[in-house]
Amino acid sequence: MTGPDWSQTSADYARHRQGFPPRFYDLIAREGVFAPGMRVLDLGTGTGTVARGLAARGAEVLGLDPARGQIEAARRLAEAEGLSARVRFEEGLAERTGQPDAAFDLVVAAQCWHWFDRALAAAEARRVLRPGGVLLICHHDWLPLPGSVAHATEFLIEAHNPRWRMGRGTGFYPAWATDMAVAGFSGLGFGGFDHDAAYSRTDWRGRIRASAGVGGALDPGAVGRFDAELAAMLDARFPAEPLVVPHRVFAIWARRGEGGA
Repeated sequence: MTGPDWSQTSADYARHRQGFPPRFYDLIAREGVFAPGMRVLDLGTGTGTVARGLAARGAEVLGLDPARGQIEAARRLAEAEGLSARVRFEEGLAERTGQPDAAFDLVVAAQCWHWFDRALAAAEARRVLRPGGVLLICHHDWLPLPGSVAHATEFLIEAHNPRWRMGRGTGFYPAWATDMAVAGFSGLGFGGFDHDAAYSRTDWRGRIRASAGVGGALDPGAVGRFDAELAAMLDARFPAEPLVVPHRVFAIWARRGEGGA
């Protein structure tokens, strides 16, 4: 897994980034992707948002992430939520998990598939899934609609970090279906919905600091300068509390066949 140094921003990530809303968990349960008692491997777990969400709903979960700071934060949060008996976190890579063959019912990649070597990660997911097991790739993205706080924030990120190229997203990822098919998965399904996430201005600033283009990429001084400018922009243009930020949840899944690996 390559990309930002998420350990630089683990504190903001754990405190300010909102996880998937409850409706997401209802969706994957209704579609037969998830059920209590499943053995789940959460790739690129970050601070364990989805891993903890699934553990709270009855799964046995292992979360892997290459960033030590993220794993430490995930463990603290799981302990605080009383979930340490159901979820554990280890440093590890999506492409080489070190897990046994056919050990899991569900492999999840939430908000992270684009950081992986996708072909290797898909092949590894197939290897560690039992026959009939599911690979689930999901995203929870803000929508930069014109005139919105997310739209204005993206322009500010680009001004401070011209190398950032992740703006103007739509929240849809059709290429992930090809990744699954090439790796030998079948029975493709997908779902999603739009919803409004409410952020205080303080939390929105923390959310953006904990993003790939800011805290994951810039040095602390540059992050501080960005944050000060974002605070000024919010005061001037978006003074209401809370900020209402449109988001899109996108989920796509497929099953490992009953044949050999």
